[in-house]
Amino acid sequence: MRVAGLTARYLLGLIFLVFGANGFLHFIPMPPPSGVAGQFMGALFVSHVLVVVFLLELIPAILLLVGRYVPLALLLLGPVIVNIFLFHAFMAPGGLPLAIVVVILWVLTAWSVRPAFEGIFQTKA
Repeated sequence: MRVAGLTARYLLGLIFLVFGANGFLHFIPMPPPSGVAGQFMGALFVSHVLVVVFLLELIPAILLLVGRYVPLALLLLGPVIVNIFLFHAFMAPGGLPLAIVVVILWVLTAWSVRPAFEGIFQTKA
C-alpha cells in the first residue's frame, strides 16, 4: 500500500502541477466550454477567481511532489477537487473520467497519510 500511496501522490502532484501551470502559461490549448459551463467559467475568469484556484492547484502540487506538508497539500486540494468533480458531473461531463481518477488518487494519497487526519475523526474533544 505504501507504493500505491507514493505513486498516487506523485501522479496527483503532477496532474495539478501541469493544469495549475497551464492556467498561467496556457501551453495546453483548451477551447472554452459551451452553455452553462461556459458562463460559469466566464464568471470565474472575469472575477479573477481562477487566479486563486490555479494558485491553490500549484502550491499543493509542489508540496506533494517535494513530499513536504503532504496533509496540508491534501487539505488545500480537497475543496478544489470537489468543485472540479461537481463541475464535470453537472456541467461538462466530458472531463468526468479524469475528475474521477483525481478523486481516487486523492483518496489513495490521503489513506497513506491517514495518521495525520486521525484527530478529525475523534468522537470526543
